[in-house]
Amino acid sequence: QYLFSFPILAPTTVDDYHGAQICDPYIWLEDNDSAETMAYVEKQNNLTMPYLEQCAIRAQFHQRLTELYDYPKYSCPYKRGKRYFYFHNKGLQNQDVLYVQDTLDGAATVFFDPNKLSDDGTVALKMGRLSEECEYFAYGLSTSGSDWVTVSFMKADDLTQLPDVLERVKFSCLAWTHDAKGIFYNCYPRQEGKTDGTETTCNINQKLYYHAIGSKQSEDILVAEFPEHPKWHSSVTISDDGRYAVLSITEGCEPVNQLWYCDLQQLPDGITGLLPWVKLVDNFNAQYSYVTNEGTVFTFHSNLDAPRYCLINIDIQKPDRQYWTTLIPQHDKDVLGSVSCVNQHHLLVNYVHDVKDILQVYELSTGRLVRDLPLDVGTVAGVSCKKKHSDFFYKFTSFTTPGIIYYCDLSESIPEPKVFREVEVKGIKQEDYETSQVFYPSKDGTKIPMFLVHAKGLKKDGTNPVFLYGYGGFEASIQPYYNVAYLLYVRHLGGILAVANIRGGGEYGLTWHKAGTLGNKQNCFDDFQCAAEFLVQEKYTTASRIAINGASNGGLLVATCVNQRPDLFGCAVAEVGVMDMLKFHKFTIGHAWTTDYGCSDDPEQFKWLIKYSPLHNLPQSPYSGPPYPAILLLTADHDDRVVPLHTLKYCAALQHGVGSSPVQHQPLMVRVDTRSGHGAGKPTTKAILEDTHIFSFIAETLGVCQCLTYVNGEKLSHQNVLLSIKSAPV
Repeated sequence: QYLFSFPILAPTTVDDYHGAQICDPYIWLEDNDSAETMAYVEKQNNLTMPYLEQCAIRAQFHQRLTELYDYPKYSCPYKRGKRYFYFHNKGLQNQDVLYVQDTLDGAATVFFDPNKLSDDGTVALKMGRLSEECEYFAYGLSTSGSDWVTVSFMKADDLTQLPDVLERVKFSCLAWTHDAKGIFYNCYPRQEGKTDGTETTCNINQKLYYHAIGSKQSEDILVAEFPEHPKWHSSVTISDDGRYAVLSITEGCEPVNQLWYCDLQQLPDGITGLLPWVKLVDNFNAQYSYVTNEGTVFTFHSNLDAPRYCLINIDIQKPDRQYWTTLIPQHDKDVLGSVSCVNQHHLLVNYVHDVKDILQVYELSTGRLVRDLPLDVGTVAGVSCKKKHSDFFYKFTSFTTPGIIYYCDLSESIPEPKVFREVEVKGIKQEDYETSQVFYPSKDGTKIPMFLVHAKGLKKDGTNPVFLYGYGGFEASIQPYYNVAYLLYVRHLGGILAVANIRGGGEYGLTWHKAGTLGNKQNCFDDFQCAAEFLVQEKYTTASRIAINGASNGGLLVATCVNQRPDLFGCAVAEVGVMDMLKFHKFTIGHAWTTDYGCSDDPEQFKWLIKYSPLHNLPQSPYSGPPYPAILLLTADHDDRVVPLHTLKYCAALQHGVGSSPVQHQPLMVRVDTRSGHGAGKPTTKAILEDTHIFSFIAETLGVCQCLTYVNGEKLSHQNVLLSIKSAPV
């Protein structure tokens, strides 16, 4: 009874794509507000939720995950004016709280607590900016996980609330002028219908405004618009000296942008209308990200003729490219990641070496390496500094390290980083885990890196359950990160965490990224499938013991790989996935993804997309092929990034096609969360419950509760597995 429900079949809609007739029988699920869609979602949840709640390990996993999640979490402190600010969560608070302290060893007090804004934690602080000298705090709140933000303001000294409110804000910058008289932000024009995160209306014609403190939004000054380019997005950065507004313009997610600037000192009457922008770069040939400037000489992080990135200097008084110079050239292998200016004349430079971070100090004037900063094998999860301050913070994390924050002051005679704050999770011992990195061949011979995390003493006997995670898109690098649910799965269920750094990401720069986009997208799927094959060949596991997982673009990855190789996996969990590759560009911000995927409006690109689109490559009913693995799909009613219709249509087609097979015995299910969005700002209680459901589903469908596992070095029989989850340290 829990396998699937048969969805309603409406009269088939047929769309013509360049002569190809494509049926869309579940187009009715594109209307979130229809009675039919709401009834469908209710019926699916009425099947799925009882199944998830009755999974054998559900109660114990939820209890233990809650206990282990209850540890203090901190961000790097950052300095504004003379005070320090940082985010802190005591453990199980739904949202992180912003604290302030006068000195690093002084008492901290609450500056802003989002938990007071809603009983269930579904109002989140999506963005926040303190003015340069800490006069004002601008903060953007999101409700139920939507990308829509409402920006409010308060005085930073006495926390007095100001009447100023900015609405219709989405994918926006927040950039204070240094005089704190106003702020730059982006918003969209008013539109018919809802703007609460449950609509699917296309987001276009974003504009850039300047809001003067103490005024109404209706009085805000339009400073940049692009009526001939409705899909353009813009973002302003105020230069370190406060003189220039630096404008970055993008038309999608490709790492390229136009670069304009405005000298704010040359505005005798201040900001009164469209700014006199100077176009330093007026094409989309490369990416330029502002780092700092010394007078008219600007330093940019760029991929111009440098797929692994470099630093370049441009004197805006000599803007012709022939006068541009390279400050730090592209490395032979490592990718130049984030760069920040500190102590007036130093740069904090982050390199990525085989998906692991390196942090170094360079001279701004010469580009000369000054020193390496101590860093274990893992990830720089945060850097906090300003050009005018001599001190800085950086945070390190890994698969088994929740967070170590380092502090360093370059004004000291011998500046040495010191551990400022280190978090320990009670019940988790790093020495119980083993992390390694392997390189396996993909279908075309390319070596793909993959991290493996498992308990020490694990035997490669082909029986271990595996949780294989991937993303592979938008130049995003999946580096080591801490996740309590992963460690619980590894330690108590005898599992292996495998993170495959497939192409399409940014692990090795722009070339690696482009090798997994557009007409090369199949490389992503090959890389991921070869990861599973490698784990089987090396006797870590067997196909029926492999659970695959990904979210958003990773949800697309999971669904496509299941369609192409249903025999290779025992379980698949696809979260908020892009499933309809022929129509994704028609909804909310989907048009921005065409730089990665292509667009079905183009005849050639349609041929790429139709080959792997998850929705359009599902078997038809009646289906007589090999059974599919157990599938759990997840979406949310306020996801206005990847709208729920992707998952709902895919689920309906999956259940109708694969569900018609007499040999399909594994469940095909969807979990539709309410008052949730794409993921950002999700309350702790919801995050814990979601992870509980995911890993309970995996354990149930892989039969992990019946396998052997290790706790404290001892191999336990299946009768003791549940007891070990409940009482033993991870």
